[in-house]
Amino acid sequence: MATPTAQHVVIIGGGFGGLYAAQALKRTPVDITLIDRRNFHLFQPLLYQVATGALSPGDIASPLRAVLKRQARTRVLLAEVVDIDVANRCVQLRDEDEMVRYDTLIVAAGASHHYFGNEQWAAHAPGLKTIEDAIGIRHRILLAFEAAEREPDLAQRRAWLTFAIIGAGPTGVELAGALAEIARHTLKRDFRTINPADAQIMLIEHVERVLPPYPPVLSAKAAAVLERIGVQVRTRTRVTAIDADGIEVESESRRERIATRTVLWAAGVQASPLGRLLADRAAAQLDRVGRVIVQPDCTVANHPEIFVIGDLAHHALGGDPPLPGVAPVAMQQGRYVANLIAARLRGDTFSAFRYADRGSMAVIGRAAAVASIAGLQFNGALAWFTWLFVHLMYLVEFDNRLLVLVQWAWNYLTWNRGARLITGEGPAPREVLPPPKPHE
Repeated sequence: MATPTAQHVVIIGGGFGGLYAAQALKRTPVDITLIDRRNFHLFQPLLYQVATGALSPGDIASPLRAVLKRQARTRVLLAEVVDIDVANRCVQLRDEDEMVRYDTLIVAAGASHHYFGNEQWAAHAPGLKTIEDAIGIRHRILLAFEAAEREPDLAQRRAWLTFAIIGAGPTGVELAGALAEIARHTLKRDFRTINPADAQIMLIEHVERVLPPYPPVLSAKAAAVLERIGVQVRTRTRVTAIDADGIEVESESRRERIATRTVLWAAGVQASPLGRLLADRAAAQLDRVGRVIVQPDCTVANHPEIFVIGDLAHHALGGDPPLPGVAPVAMQQGRYVANLIAARLRGDTFSAFRYADRGSMAVIGRAAAVASIAGLQFNGALAWFTWLFVHLMYLVEFDNRLLVLVQWAWNYLTWNRGARLITGEGPAPREVLPPPKPHE
């Protein structure tokens, strides 16, 4: 129950930034309302494992009400924010006449896919940001093998067994490595007409190396591992067209068309539409992908009561580049904002936000990963075990950690991916066999 005289903090978004802010405010004398369109917190770094059948959606998601149930002064609303009245400090929910009042607003609405002005590509090249995205991608991947099994024409079969991943950042590299494992190990004995190992997996990147934000030596090691497990790494290659039958690429002034039925997008992100809303309502400045340019303390200029954190925030100090849109940044910003709110209530001053970069990691395949931590660069099994440990520890609930650990152990021992289910709505294969002949 809200206390009438208490400060009211409204948090938009139950991702890493919003959830960590809410948890860090647990002992601060404020009332908290967390608003999200979904009733769960999603551990996005493991979405690619749902998309490739290694984990089920419930393994990487936790109900927000369950996570926050011990915080008596925190309520959760399953709703969508459609407007912000900055002058009266209220947010408008879809299909609700009543406004939700706030004293402090934390906007942690995240980001979505960015197709660089080619939004029509989304229908043929889905990105990976939500559970629905992951299930849809899993649908496409598994259905491609099923369609290839039924396809009598060799050229068409080859197209079904060609997978193109656009973007060689961590998500693209992880998807490519998982697909190689599926084709060469998991599905090895499942089909009778096709050999899944014949699948061509292409990882396409427009710059000169994979994992561009990583040190060059780790990029080179990642590319070598990908090629060793059967992934075709194509750098300095730009995608110019995507349709239902394939993609067109351009590299070194050479154009080429690649026939493929499965294209996955991992090339860019675009900020939530709430960024544009803040630009209209609070005169916030936006960068080219729609992120809100925030002050050193994560507030919107001239609005100390509005914080923007996580993927929606463009946070840069001096001439430094903006902080990356990764989970550790959002977590630290969530905790920082909570501490700043507590300091304000005490009448204390608080220093600017400083990101403690604890490193970055990307998994490539079985016992293969690259990591850059505390100035140390390493790869192979050690990096892989480090990646496993860190991701387990960041899962929100203990139940999730136990389930994921058991599933990973079983997958490692058996090469199996138990969540290989073709479910939900998604693209269906074309009629790849001629209609049956009538009985004579």
